[in-house]
Formats: sequence, C-alpha cells, structure tokens
Amino acid sequence: MFDYDKEAERYDVSRGGEPRAAAAASAVLGLLPEGAGDLLDVACGTGIVTRRLAAAGLEVTGADAACGMLRRAVERVPGRVVLADIRQLPFPDASFDAVSAIWLLHLLDDAERVVAEVARVLRPGGVFVTTVDKAAAHDVRSDIDAVMAPRPRRAARDRDDLVASYADRHALVPAGRSSFRGRGRAPAQAAADVRRGWYTLLPPGAPLTEKLASRLEQLPDQHVPRRDPEFKLRAFKKP
Repeated sequence: MFDYDKEAERYDVSRGGEPRAAAAASAVLGLLPEGAGDLLDVACGTGIVTRRLAAAGLEVTGADAACGMLRRAVERVPGRVVLADIRQLPFPDASFDAVSAIWLLHLLDDAERVVAEVARVLRPGGVFVTTVDKAAAHDVRSDIDAVMAPRPRRAARDRDDLVASYADRHALVPAGRSSFRGRGRAPAQAAADVRRGWYTLLPPGAPLTEKLASRLEQLPDQHVPRRDPEFKLRAFKKP
C-alpha cells in the first residue's frame, strides 16, 4: 500500500487542496440525516475534510492509522482525532449518528470489515457515507488515461455494487447518492506520481514505470490540467 506517513506532507496539495475538500464535505453533509449530532470520519487523513464537517456544527471524531497524517489532522481538529485501525474501531456499539469514509475502501482487500465496523458503531437511524468507484472516476478519457491504459490493475475493491452488497450483509439499507468534483491532473504531475509509486503495481524504477512516465512527459501542455474527475458517494442507513 502507498506510504501515507511519507505522503502526509504533500497529500493535500497533490489532491486538490481546499477546493476539493470543500466539495467533498458539502456532498457528505447533504447525505446526513436531519438532526445528526456526532460523526466519525474514518481514514480522516490530514483532517482537511474533517475540519469542514466539524465547522458545520457536528461533533466530529477523526480516526486514521497513519501517524504522519494524524499529525496534520490534530492541527486542524485538535482533541478530535485518534490513532486507530479502521477495521477494529476503539468505540462501543451505537456510538455515532453518522460515519464518513472518503477515499478509503478502494485501498483495502478486506473492505467489508470496515463496513461491518461502521454498522456496529452506528446508532439506529444513523447513516454511513462513503466514496465508491474511485479508480473509474479518475479515468476521464484524457490523453493521460490513454497513456496509462496498459498499466496493470487490481480489481476495484470499492465497486458500487460490491459496497452495496457489503452494506446489505450488515443490515444497512440504501439511503441516497451524491457526487463532487475533484481536480484534473496535468501530464507533468501524472508523470511524477507514477515515478513516486502512486500506482502500487508500478514500483518506482521498474521498466514499465519509467516507460509510462516518459510517455506522459511527451504529451502536449505539460502543466495544463485535464478534465476534472467526478467522485461518487453512496449513503446507507442503519434501520
């Protein structure tokens, strides 16, 4: 898996910064039940979205397994973040009115364990909001995507129907959909991301890694971002 401790310093700026965080938080808030009082933001990362959820008036707790990320998050939401394995949350049953998980399930081979834990810590009537189909959202049919088409891929762990099946097995029912825009990538940024291990099946320094990075560097308009991706959100309710 990508080293998020090392990535923490540049995480926000490389992923759309405050504009993307504002869009994500707004979309999450639009799916929460009326009167929700407290929310657990799992895999809260640097707290850039968590802070905005707290600013909306929720009592927010952020949880993440990467110390480097949490060092940034604690500056944004002091006293509201915990170091935790998101597959074994350190909270009692029925602790929260809502749980959010932004850009998490796509990273995990055992994503259903997270959904099971979310179902456990939600109160009856509570809602789980999560991104789905992240990799598909990044493919905007640009020249960058055409260059990257031959790369090896894992099966998507956060496919919409898979996440829905996990929710169903843990007695969570569909409760809404939304989306928000990210930030399009430019070829120069894409090449740098490839070389530093952004794609876990393209190790830094490997022949295919270098081949693809070099091809990206040959594209026109090296510093012009391509079309913005649109990320999908699903909400599931605990009856």
